[in-house]
Amino acid sequence: MRRFLYIVPLALFIALVIYFFVAMRGGYDPSTLPSAMIGKPVPTFDLPGPLVPPSYAGPRVKLGFSNRDLLGHVVLVNFFASWCIPCRVEHPVLMGLGPAADVPVVGIAYKDKSQDAVGFLNEYGNPYVAVAMDEGGRTGIDFGVYGVPETYLIDKHGIIRLRYVGPLTAEVVAREILPAVRTLQQSP
Repeated sequence: MRRFLYIVPLALFIALVIYFFVAMRGGYDPSTLPSAMIGKPVPTFDLPGPLVPPSYAGPRVKLGFSNRDLLGHVVLVNFFASWCIPCRVEHPVLMGLGPAADVPVVGIAYKDKSQDAVGFLNEYGNPYVAVAMDEGGRTGIDFGVYGVPETYLIDKHGIIRLRYVGPLTAEVVAREILPAVRTLQQSP
């Protein structure tokens, strides 16, 4: 009986290890995580810009923005961070996305320091028409961000229409983002 008391916890531990191992290898795809925000208005927010504006060759960027700035036109909102390796992977795609799609792309630096976000944009270029700081992550939480990068397509009325988790690729942009942008731009 005493031996049984030692074996039961060990067996439960081994069963848990096996369960977690199988669950983690089960083809987890974060882009398939559902979002309760699709079809709902963007959360109310008013974020400041970075303390120092990015210095890059290109049009002037708006520092800071709010949910009111998203009304009246189709917009892509991209949550990024300087410490995020997948953000560096997606950055070249974002650099060509705005002009190619004729859609403004705004960036929210998620849980990042102002000087680090600006350094990131100075080094890799700035694809955004506006940059805001979400240092505490509250706005990201309100959007339902699981991790960076995440991109949200907002319609003219401030409604979230599409969410993409993970780094954007040229294929995803061509297959999902651009058709959705065109459809939303043609709608009243």
